[in-house]
Amino acid sequence: MNLNDCHNFNDFRKLAKKKLPSPVFNYIDGGADDEVTLKRNTDSFNKCDLVPNVLAEVGSPDLSTTVFGKKIDLPIFLSPTAMQRLYHPDGDKASARAAEKFGTFYSMSSMANTSIEEISNISSGPKLFQLYVHKDKSITDDLIERSKRSGFDGMCLTVDTLVAGNRERDYRTGFTTPPKLTLQSILNFALHPNWVLNYLINPKFELSNVCKKTDKGTNISKSVIDYVNEQYDRSMSWKDAEYIVQKWNGPFALKGVMSVEDAKKAIDIGCTAIMVSNHGGRQLDGSRSPFDQLKAIADAVGDKLEIILDSGVRRGTHVLKAISAGAKACSFGRMFLFGLSAGGQKGVEKVLQNMQNEIERNMILMGCKSIKDLDSSKIIYRD
Repeated sequence: MNLNDCHNFNDFRKLAKKKLPSPVFNYIDGGADDEVTLKRNTDSFNKCDLVPNVLAEVGSPDLSTTVFGKKIDLPIFLSPTAMQRLYHPDGDKASARAAEKFGTFYSMSSMANTSIEEISNISSGPKLFQLYVHKDKSITDDLIERSKRSGFDGMCLTVDTLVAGNRERDYRTGFTTPPKLTLQSILNFALHPNWVLNYLINPKFELSNVCKKTDKGTNISKSVIDYVNEQYDRSMSWKDAEYIVQKWNGPFALKGVMSVEDAKKAIDIGCTAIMVSNHGGRQLDGSRSPFDQLKAIADAVGDKLEIILDSGVRRGTHVLKAISAGAKACSFGRMFLFGLSAGGQKGVEKVLQNMQNEIERNMILMGCKSIKDLDSSKIIYRD
């Protein structure tokens, strides 16, 4: 099996599973607790149906939209995801280059293995920085200032990870950052010699944007759960979020908004966007899916906020349903990480190309000439 055999999410997942040691694969693949929400996120798209119009003289539909003040060629972009060098030696650099090629956003995690400045130097495409608030407030200010200087177009503050979700797969596999051999993992690493070789011969693994402030996660191996619980500020408040919005002073989203009440508060503190997300089912198991909450939030905020639907997106039809329900765009993480694991930059490009093909094909089948044609008349919810 190779990239040419990858036609959908499950194909990329299957190829990534062959290439990655079990602890690394399961870090991408897993969710919190019983993984009920992880499954629900995708299943929720089946609760409504698309309603096509025919003979609409569509031709080649316009797939572009605008988010974070930038026009992008596709109504999808790459969610911020941590430690991409674990999945391929080129990590964030491969993802950023692929996103630029397709005219859409690359998003950088605070826990990236490539620095803000490195990405700015290798990509002129749209870029979003994802901020986690650390207990050491100097880290927050430093990341904001560096993102500004490096020309990032937008910032999102993740607000659903004050503590880490209970990711039991990580306990079972012994996953840490940086990776270390344990009785649980040694055999599986041994069965993936190419991954081990790439890890050893490439530059030292580090959390590049915070390693000068803390050794944890770079020189001191930590489970991601322990890192989050030790480093992130669990007392973060709306006042803290407003401070960050004002300090950034540009296009800004809260990532992890799931209620109408919080969406309205995001407007009040000056956000220009929200990412309706439950962290891909990795935090609060048993929570609603973002798609289930999307319509109510969109009805409540109207055009006062750009809404990005994140979590559970697997198909072009999911994107069409989300936009019809009120989103401006969708973002996804697991799917492109599986592509990255399967084939580096080419793997991420293959994911984006597949999604572009699906969205374009289904726009034609829907009778829609542009993303603007997708509205509430294009979907019907099942009872």
